[in-house]
Amino acid sequence: MRGGSTCQWLIRSGISQVLGCKGEVRHMASHRIRRTVRAGLSITAATAAVLFSVPGPALAVPLVYQQPPPPENASDALARYQQLSQQAEAVSEQLNAAQVDLDAKNAALAQANQDLAAANAAKSQAAADEEAYRGQVDKLTNASFQGASFNKLSALLTGDSADDFLERASALGVLAADNEEALSKLAAAYNQAADAEKKAKDAQKRATDAQAAAQQLIDQVARTKTDLDAQIEQVKAQYDELSGAEKDTLRGGTDNTVYLDPGGKGGAAAKAAMDQRGKMYKWGGVGPTVFDCSGLTMWAYAKVGVQLPHSSKSQYGYGKAVAYGQWQAGDLLFYGSSAGSIHHVAMYVGNGMLVHASTDGVPVKTAPAPDGAGGDYLGARRIVG
Repeated sequence: MRGGSTCQWLIRSGISQVLGCKGEVRHMASHRIRRTVRAGLSITAATAAVLFSVPGPALAVPLVYQQPPPPENASDALARYQQLSQQAEAVSEQLNAAQVDLDAKNAALAQANQDLAAANAAKSQAAADEEAYRGQVDKLTNASFQGASFNKLSALLTGDSADDFLERASALGVLAADNEEALSKLAAAYNQAADAEKKAKDAQKRATDAQAAAQQLIDQVARTKTDLDAQIEQVKAQYDELSGAEKDTLRGGTDNTVYLDPGGKGGAAAKAAMDQRGKMYKWGGVGPTVFDCSGLTMWAYAKVGVQLPHSSKSQYGYGKAVAYGQWQAGDLLFYGSSAGSIHHVAMYVGNGMLVHASTDGVPVKTAPAPDGAGGDYLGARRIVG
């Protein structure tokens, strides 16, 4: 762990205890294993080059405070399996992100179509109003052409008496007001029709663009799904070659650490995620029996009424940034070389630990934060609070 003590803190039944130096020895052993794994990967580099080259999260490190020391040597088969499963997880998260984008484009398409329908309805109503008001204006205009005089001087000259003039003047006022109102409504109807026409064209363009973008994403999702399925087949084939001892090493031991909820929605989400320990990883899994990395964090936050997308890359856009080491229970920790290449997400649970669905063959489990979920930690986000 960066900048921290070699001793680990652990909450057992609510009591904090400090482990001895054995924890440090185990931590150093885990680094020796990583070096051995890297050496094993060089043997299979030619095969790995044909796979989708995306950095993947490292295999979750067994909890140093509970697990026995890992073996000094990892087999090439286990190293190869870890590499393949991490690559498949990265592709799986890309598929999740593409599906989130596709859902957004489909929603934009539906909204554009609704706006288009509303604009067309407004155009029809404006055209009807324009026709009605134009009829009123035409009547008054025709009357003027046919000899009607719409001024008070004419009323005075043609009136028989003062009362007659007042009556004619009053009538002329009503006619003038009606004519002014009709002209105003005619202008408003014309403007409304022009505005509706503009909105209709805008909605039509948005609908066309959204439909084209959605189709591109559909093609991308299909290609990514095909790529993922092919990689999963390789992962499963490699898993079948592992010995029983190697599979046990991959899964790690059982973590029965007692979790103390610090309160708040973040703490409640962390507790919900911790309660899933032991359930297996599955690409695309969203619970409640199997999870992938973003499926676990999405599911845990949904339990406290916070909706997140099923994509580690998309989840990175939520909440606010958290400085390194300033994490609180419920904060999400992200892994990747950049925001555009995020491939893994874990949840901080406090006491220097995180919980995550790491990779195929490994159950949901805890690990030291942040490196227990990968060596390419990018940053953290506080979703609530």
